[in-house]
Amino acid sequence: MRTTRDHLSRRTLASVVATLLATSLLASSAIALGATGGVGTDAGATSSKPQRAKLKNGKAIAPSNAPARIRRAIAAGNEIRHKPYVWGGGHGKWKDSGYDCSGTVSYILHAAGMLNSPRDSGQLRKWGHKGRGQWITVAANAGHTYIVVAGLRMDTSGTGGNGPRWHGSDIYTRTNGPFAIRHYSSAY
Repeated sequence: MRTTRDHLSRRTLASVVATLLATSLLASSAIALGATGGVGTDAGATSSKPQRAKLKNGKAIAPSNAPARIRRAIAAGNEIRHKPYVWGGGHGKWKDSGYDCSGTVSYILHAAGMLNSPRDSGQLRKWGHKGRGQWITVAANAGHTYIVVAGLRMDTSGTGGNGPRWHGSDIYTRTNGPFAIRHYSSAY
């Protein structure tokens, strides 16, 4: 014979399970529809307006509302910001003695979990989606590429041949031809 206590425990357990299932289904639906500001499994994206990173003594400082991917991208740029320019650098291995323009962009995108293997500037013209991203934008043509992360540009040009450096300007037009402007996803 069931006691009242056993009956209440089973009813409470069933209620908890039903609530957990409903919450899980609602969260899954919200993610699939992009209601959380992210896309699919892009955890860490925020729907708040991106703030601009700061530049201090040549080092980029991530904004307080930057998602984890963006913080990793900025940290990666900071790691290589004093490396020399080396043609083909960053293409044979991620950690290299120097980087060229596309090696630099590939390194940063890889750190952000947005690229699995290095690409040259011509290949980066077709990476991701057309247009500017909220947090990360890649500009590429057949001969050069650079990346803008949280409003700061990481570029190998304009450095006197010294390799990748952060710049306060996020320019998208350059003297060496038109650029394809690309981004990873609507959340980034």
